[in-house]
Amino acid sequence: MTQDAPPPLLKLRDIRKSFGTLDVLKGIDLEVAPGEVVSIIGASGSGKSTFLRSINAIEPADKGRMEFEGWDFDFDRDSRFFPTDRQLQALRSRIGMVFQSYNLWPHKTVLQNVIHAPMGVLGQSRTEATEVADALLDRIGLYDKRDASPLRLSGGQQQRVAIARALAMKPRLMLFDEVTSALDPELVNEVLQLMASLADEGMTMLLVTHEMSFARDVSSRVLFFDQGEIGEEGPPSKVLRAPESPRLQQFLHSILHDDLRTSTAKKGLIQ
Repeated sequence: MTQDAPPPLLKLRDIRKSFGTLDVLKGIDLEVAPGEVVSIIGASGSGKSTFLRSINAIEPADKGRMEFEGWDFDFDRDSRFFPTDRQLQALRSRIGMVFQSYNLWPHKTVLQNVIHAPMGVLGQSRTEATEVADALLDRIGLYDKRDASPLRLSGGQQQRVAIARALAMKPRLMLFDEVTSALDPELVNEVLQLMASLADEGMTMLLVTHEMSFARDVSSRVLFFDQGEIGEEGPPSKVLRAPESPRLQQFLHSILHDDLRTSTAKKGLIQ
């Protein structure tokens, strides 16, 4: 006997966002199940990052409906379901987000960076917040850096601290916006390994990435964004290995070509 599937953790309907006359998101529909890992791929300017920012309302949508953990928001300002500032703050406390840039406070230690939001937003005591932070820092292999300045860490270490800082809020959903794109190639793997371990533990994740092998191995679903719309979606085996649309085929070809050029350049064959 088959059990009923759990309701979606996140449900989005007709999400739209414009900047002036530029339509960046043109009506995105998406449901994300608990524990699902959804990778978002696409060319620069296709709306991927704006989409993530609309989910935790850093850049609130102009139109559309969002359901998440009992919240039901309508981003039409004339709607009675338009979220209040307090509701948006509560929403952001349940949706963690990690960016390309680490955004760590340079005047605070690693530990202070991790405990700041749990104390200020969740109201945890310093003792409670520190206990959670120490466990997270130990998990990511940086407990010995807890009293160090972020400026004394490598890029990969700083990005792992940024992930720990987001996890300290005990989010139900994690958003990753090209978190390895600013890293030197040799530092990328340590961040991807941490993200893969989160996926293995059942963390619900949406991530914008150009790491095609990571998207293939970790994702339950891949979305291809094209000019503000979802051009194609499905399991990695279909989207990445048997793309249907010419636009996705062209995009994957260009990614493969860029990867080959980078690999060849590293071997000193391209001057």
